Amino acid sequence: MNRKKKKKNEEHGVDESWLLPYSDMLTLLLALFIVLFAMSEIDSEKYRELSIVFQEEFTGGSGILENEGPPTDSNESEKLPNTDEVEEENDTGIGNQETERLESMQNKINAYITENNLSHVLQTSLSDEGLLISIFNDVYFDLGSAEVKGEGQKIAREMSKFLNTNPPHQIVVSGHTDNIPIENSQYDSNWELSAHRALNFMSLLLENNELDPKFFSAKGFGEHNPVAPNNSNKNRAKNRRVEVLILPN
Repeated sequence: MNRKKKKKNEEHGVDESWLLPYSDMLTLLLALFIVLFAMSEIDSEKYRELSIVFQEEFTGGSGILENEGPPTDSNESEKLPNTDEVEEENDTGIGNQETERLESMQNKINAYITENNLSHVLQTSLSDEGLLISIFNDVYFDLGSAEVKGEGQKIAREMSKFLNTNPPHQIVVSGHTDNIPIENSQYDSNWELSAHRALNFMSLLLENNELDPKFFSAKGFGEHNPVAPNNSNKNRAKNRRVEVLILPN
């Protein structure tokens, strides 16, 4: 009787052998989700460790993860420029071309200065700011006046020919004075005097119809940007000047 009952219970018992592979599958799925989450913020060292684990579990050490680094976003790789290309552009790109343009302009202006014996009243210098042309005011302006005298007008018109470039450059004309206070009814300060000198000189430049006024601006610095100490007549003469700055593109 007991044998029959035992046999009957065995016939109606549930086979639970499938639970083992099922639990393994759930474990692997959980591990997969963990990997996917971890890959959202890549840590190359952790990625290598995880790849080793999966290689051993799935393929015994070989598979698609073997010998591969962390995955990259193809869109991101398209956005990031190649370092060599960037360096090449910096070495041979716009910067050097613009420097060559400004150096060429400086050479032409210096040749004009030498040809006309104007080195005592005109000077050029090239820096990171651009090409600077200095015109000393005591030669082309009366004391306390912003009106450009005859020879100064001629030089301004000659200068305008050098400023016609392709592509055009931004041009800043600035006026400067010495530190002697202004004493006349026309200007209340050296600020006003220097600004009007810059404006008048710029107006002469713009008589050249080939120049576009939108690329020009004027500034007045008064006595506050000297190139020499205001301790002698010679130095004060240096500080009374108009400067034309050609900005690099």
